[in-house]
Amino acid sequence: MKVLFIGDIVGRAGRVAVKALLCSLSERHKIDFVIANGENAAGGFGITESVGSELFGLGIHVITSGNHIWDKKEALHYIAKENRVLRPLNYPPGIPGYGSVVLNSGKAKVAVMNVSGRVFMSNMDCPFRTSEEEIKRLREMTNIIIVDFHAEATSEKMAYGYFADGKVSAVIGTHTHVQTADEKILPNGTAYITDAGMTGPSDSIIGVEKEQVIERFLFQMPMRFEVAKGPAIFSGVIVEIDEGTGRASAIQRVQMTHP
Repeated sequence: MKVLFIGDIVGRAGRVAVKALLCSLSERHKIDFVIANGENAAGGFGITESVGSELFGLGIHVITSGNHIWDKKEALHYIAKENRVLRPLNYPPGIPGYGSVVLNSGKAKVAVMNVSGRVFMSNMDCPFRTSEEEIKRLREMTNIIIVDFHAEATSEKMAYGYFADGKVSAVIGTHTHVQTADEKILPNGTAYITDAGMTGPSDSIIGVEKEQVIERFLFQMPMRFEVAKGPAIFSGVIVEIDEGTGRASAIQRVQMTHP
């Protein structure tokens, strides 16, 4: 089976790109299951129920997230009730929402797990130890497990990839909004990429108006960031997985533009 993972969707530009390109891409590559990181999909920061419903309506099966999942306070109730919108698994116990979900793709059951790194990020519970127990639980239901590892440091992402190699089907990095060119199949059959990239305004600095980010670096003063306007880029990866073993046989980067 083939799984498409869409890199961090940023604002309206990202959603428009998904609407314009997802259907044809899915048909061309015979995609069976679609996952997208949507933590920046509502105005560039966070997610709302209306935006989540819009993305599900476009053909996305699961929405993952990261450190911006709580940015829209009205989303707390939505995250608590909608198990297809994931927040990182390794938040402390008692936090609303779900860190993983298992859905039927029509071909096989697919588990999706969302985990946050800790290097240069918030002080979360250990992503390695937390994942180990959850992976064991998920493997009782399916061999196909896709992990969104939302983290800043390349070394932490790579360490997690090798840690999870052979235990999950794919480890796909998110958060930096810059697609990396290191996609590969690890020795024990897990597909890996350090970052799937961004789906949002291409003429920007990770989705934000360039001048605002430059000014922040120049003067080091707090300021409001706004999602950039203009053409969009659609980034992600396609992973091909053996339905019986859960091992990945191929991973292919995707990057397209939408005027």
